Amino acid sequence: MIFNLSSSKTLVALAVTSSIMLAGCSATANTSSSQQSALPATPVAAVVNTPADVGSQNITLEQAMANPDWIGNQPKNAYWASDSATIIYAQKQQGSSNLNDIYSQPINSKKAMQVSLDKLHTVGASKAVYSSDRTLQAYTFKGNVFVKNLATGELTQITATSANESKPQFLNNGDLVYRQGNVFFKVDLKTGLSTELANLKLADEPKGLQEPTSYIAKEQHKLIEFVALQHKNKQDTQTRNEQINAQNSSIANTAFYLGDGNVIKEAQLSPNGDALIVVLQKQQSWRDKGDIMPNYITDDATIEPKKVRRRVADAKEQTSSVIHINLVDKTQTPLSFDTLPGFDEDVLAEVKKENYARDGKTYKSKKAPRGINLITNWGLNQAPIVWNDDGTQVAIMLEAWDNKDRWIATIDFDKNELVSQHRLHDDAWIAYAFNNFGWLHNSNTLYYLSEESGYSQLYKKPLNGKATALTSGQFEVSDITLTHDNSAIYYKANVEHPGLYEIYRVNPQTGKNEQVTDLNGMTDYTLSPDESKLLLKHSKITMPTELFVADAKANTTATQLTHTVSDEFLAKKLTAPKIVAVPSSHTEQPIYAKVYYPSDYVEGETGKSRKAVIFNHGAGYLQNSHMGWSVYFREFMFHSLLADEGYIVMDMDYRASKGYGRDWRTAIYRQMGTPETQDLADGVKWMAQNANVDTNAVGTYGGSYGGFMTFMALFTTPELFQSGAALRPVTDWAHYNTAYTANILNHPDVDPIAYERSSPIYYAEGLNKRLLINAPMVDDNVFFQDSVRLVQRLIELEKQNFETAIFPVEPHGFVQPSSWLDEYRRIHKLFKETL
Repeated sequence: MIFNLSSSKTLVALAVTSSIMLAGCSATANTSSSQQSALPATPVAAVVNTPADVGSQNITLEQAMANPDWIGNQPKNAYWASDSATIIYAQKQQGSSNLNDIYSQPINSKKAMQVSLDKLHTVGASKAVYSSDRTLQAYTFKGNVFVKNLATGELTQITATSANESKPQFLNNGDLVYRQGNVFFKVDLKTGLSTELANLKLADEPKGLQEPTSYIAKEQHKLIEFVALQHKNKQDTQTRNEQINAQNSSIANTAFYLGDGNVIKEAQLSPNGDALIVVLQKQQSWRDKGDIMPNYITDDATIEPKKVRRRVADAKEQTSSVIHINLVDKTQTPLSFDTLPGFDEDVLAEVKKENYARDGKTYKSKKAPRGINLITNWGLNQAPIVWNDDGTQVAIMLEAWDNKDRWIATIDFDKNELVSQHRLHDDAWIAYAFNNFGWLHNSNTLYYLSEESGYSQLYKKPLNGKATALTSGQFEVSDITLTHDNSAIYYKANVEHPGLYEIYRVNPQTGKNEQVTDLNGMTDYTLSPDESKLLLKHSKITMPTELFVADAKANTTATQLTHTVSDEFLAKKLTAPKIVAVPSSHTEQPIYAKVYYPSDYVEGETGKSRKAVIFNHGAGYLQNSHMGWSVYFREFMFHSLLADEGYIVMDMDYRASKGYGRDWRTAIYRQMGTPETQDLADGVKWMAQNANVDTNAVGTYGGSYGGFMTFMALFTTPELFQSGAALRPVTDWAHYNTAYTANILNHPDVDPIAYERSSPIYYAEGLNKRLLINAPMVDDNVFFQDSVRLVQRLIELEKQNFETAIFPVEPHGFVQPSSWLDEYRRIHKLFKETL
């Protein structure tokens, strides 16, 4: 089945309805049918009344930008202990900037106990694995492997070495496997015997003793008896060693030579321990010689040239190779990509044609093998290679270098061929989210997420059958967890409102969907080892994340486990923003936005007397107008301060943001900055019509992608804002990284039009309003050079209305409170002087 994603308008009204097929996103896996009892459609309110404002003490800028410890000591990295009755989590150590303490808290207790340093190895790990009969747990701590008997609680240390053991795995026969680098070891837990299963060597196979080949070498062996004797002795020794290795089972003969100059991207062992799937790439440096960043503030007062990643403009196409290693007969077989549908399609033909035409040339399309690699592992939280339970089949998720195709492939071991089970094609790009997949237990049926309907939904597909939708609707499904009895797949989704995330589950056999939580905010979950309970990480728009526990059942009731928010934070007067649906001039879908109102604002007031600020969130593909605690908590407090001073503040989930489906995500394809600026204009219009805002008194600011948006707004629509602040901003996308940028703009050597259309430096002559550029100097994400190049461009254009602040010790995400304060004082001053 092929699903093809391309630009199309999704029918999104203010209600959740059934999903539709998009022309631009398509998938192949035979024909897809539907097998689900859909969740009830719920009207989506145009305005969401969030919790009431809290506290009575006005927030100050100094407090908002202070070390966030004053807000509370929120739990981090929480996971279940093996008993399914205890939660393990970390909290920042008081008085330290980088150390955490570990706590253990029974779910029936309000008291947590700190785990002493000598007991840290006993509390399991978030990535612990379990034996097929669920009686044993295995995990690593500081590079050593441990196994716990769940019935007795007995803990056994399997390794105690200075090497780094990793990735424990139980085999179907009960043995334990772990890795030490590229060597796989198997441990018989009954006898303790450790056996080397496979040693993956990134080298060419040794040729052994070679016979002389040149004339003079052959003559040397004829004429010099000593040379001939030495050669014979070496040959005898080699033959004897080969005989011993072949006949003596006590010796490990596990070396597999995978070629010099390669790197292993992934290797997954079958649950029977008899086969490996290995994915290789040619070794390539992550940087070029000139990719450096000077660090001027060092402990020895010298200038340190820090190494940084290469730019997308310098990236070269890569492709991978997939190898099937049979550990029984010691064979290794390469698997070609040429059985994948579309492996040689010229998917960028129209783009290339447009770019050629600009240069007065004609492009002729032709088929050629595309670069194909494992799916990009951005938050995937699983391996891109997954074996089924009995080890008879394996699924691999692959993507094209050009970012237009994703395949889920299995292997025909008789023919040594990849078999495409599902192809997802997107004319824009495949999302780096929504790529979870796996096998139903004791089954040859796959389950996976796909955006083929226009939204990430859950599907299942037997190897030789049709795909079936298990969920459908205009909401996004993520974070899927299958129970061991196949009775449910739990998932996170924003069914009721794009900004409201709850936990749901579906029976993969019947397709029946059920809502599990109803906490009204942002909720994440972890299923307990015995699958009877959920650990919930829940926050609200004005309240940081706390831990809750609940029974794993429909319509469950959650109990709060931690209470870590400080009284000092609760005492502060903070403005709870409303979430509004701003009508769009360019799509049928509204633009969801947070709006902060001053306390003296009266609905329906007139006079166009209010000044306003629009905040642009970073990352592009991020959602900030949701009902949970934001990563932008400092900005939340700054916006509360601005509201106290009479500003209306808007925080928009412009097109490109996460949470609103595929068309919203890809609206910026080949035109970054254009749809977003159009949405900002709609935001200004909405505030004028609904919040008494003077359109001649509106400013904007944002960091990273938000800084880029500030540039694009001020440079391309200078009448829209009176001023703007761009923090750690991108100015030229050809200088950004490959993994992010090539998705949206293709590669610069293929599509320079998209880069020039999307990069602020090409529009700098449009600046005629006040601009503040805040640039960290040790930013290895968006390089300081981005700001330097734009400043030079503005100087050459003789612009006088900009200023630049540099932050010598700061990376992309500021660390020092003094830097945060200085940055936001400048932003605050800019708005006070210009609005």
